[in-house]
Amino acid sequence: MAVSGLVMLAYLVAHVAGNLKVFFGPEEFNAYGHWLRVMGAPVLHHQWGLRIARIALLAAVGAHAVSAYQLSRRDIKARPTRYAHRRKGSSYATRTMRWGGIILALFIVWHVLDLTTGTVHPGGFEEGRPYQNVIDTFSTWYGNTIYIVAMLAVGLHVRHGFWSAAQTLGVGNARRERALRLTANLLALVLTAGFIAVPVGVMTGVVN
Repeated sequence: MAVSGLVMLAYLVAHVAGNLKVFFGPEEFNAYGHWLRVMGAPVLHHQWGLRIARIALLAAVGAHAVSAYQLSRRDIKARPTRYAHRRKGSSYATRTMRWGGIILALFIVWHVLDLTTGTVHPGGFEEGRPYQNVIDTFSTWYGNTIYIVAMLAVGLHVRHGFWSAAQTLGVGNARRERALRLTANLLALVLTAGFIAVPVGVMTGVVN
C-alpha cells in the first residue's frame, strides 16, 4: 500500500504541474497535451509513452485498492468488536481514509469519462484541444463541485497517507516525526491548492 501510494503521489505532483500550464494560455496547454501523446519519440510510437504511463498508474491504483481491502479485512478479523471510545489523537484524515478512497475511485472514473474519452463531457468534446475541454468542464456547476470535493479528498488522503507510508517503509522515527508531518501537510496543501486553482481560474475568468 505504501509503495503504490508513493507512485500515485509522484503522479499527482507531475499532474498538478501540468495542469497549472493552463494559466499560460491555450497554445502552451495544448502543446503540453500534444507532448503527452508523443513523449518517448522517436523511440516509442505515437501515444505509447502515454499508454505505458496509464498502465503503470492503473496497476498502482489496483494494488492500492487491493491492499486497502486486505488491510481492512485484517483489522476486522483482529477486532470484530469496535472500540467503545474513539482513540485520542486520530485525525479527521485518518478516520476518513476509507471514504476518501471511495470518493477518489469514483472521481477517477468520472474524470476519465469527462476529459479523456469525452463520454460525459459537457458541450462538444474536442480531441487535441484540452484547453477548451477544461473550460467546458469548469463552466458547469456540477463539474466544479465534483472536482473540488474530490481534490479536498486528495488533500486529506495525501496528508495521512504520506506520513503512514514513511512509517511503513521505516523512514519515520521520533526524531523525524515533526519534519515528516510538516512535509505531509505541505504536500497536501500545495496539491489541493494547485488542483483547485484550475476550476477557480475558469470560474473567475482568469482562464477563458
